[in-house]
Amino acid sequence: TNDLNEKMKADYHMDALEFLKSLKTESFDGVLFDPPYSITQAKQCYEGYGMELLEIKPTMMNYWSGCKNEIARILKTNGKVICFGWSSMGLGKNRGFEMTRILLVPHGGSKNDTICTVEIKK
Repeated sequence: TNDLNEKMKADYHMDALEFLKSLKTESFDGVLFDPPYSITQAKQCYEGYGMELLEIKPTMMNYWSGCKNEIARILKTNGKVICFGWSSMGLGKNRGFEMTRILLVPHGGSKNDTICTVEIKK
């Protein structure tokens, strides 16, 4: 496991993109991808660790795209990725993935729903 916040229990405390780049190509059967859904959530969860990566929106989009590219690289053929967020984009067909499941998790009140997707690398 990897978590940028050093106060969290995890095997690694690295920037997500650098962590993914350090892993071997086609070496995993599955990946859970649960990035911060917003800058506010990132501030709450990571207490400011690495916030410079998320403060500029175009940079943030490029950053998450880079993470998705690395996930596609490290997953074996027929490997699965489970993504969590506020959209159902997942990794997508352009990276060679087929979406097989979508789960909507309502949190009630004024809270945004969490969208969970399962995709298989083809």
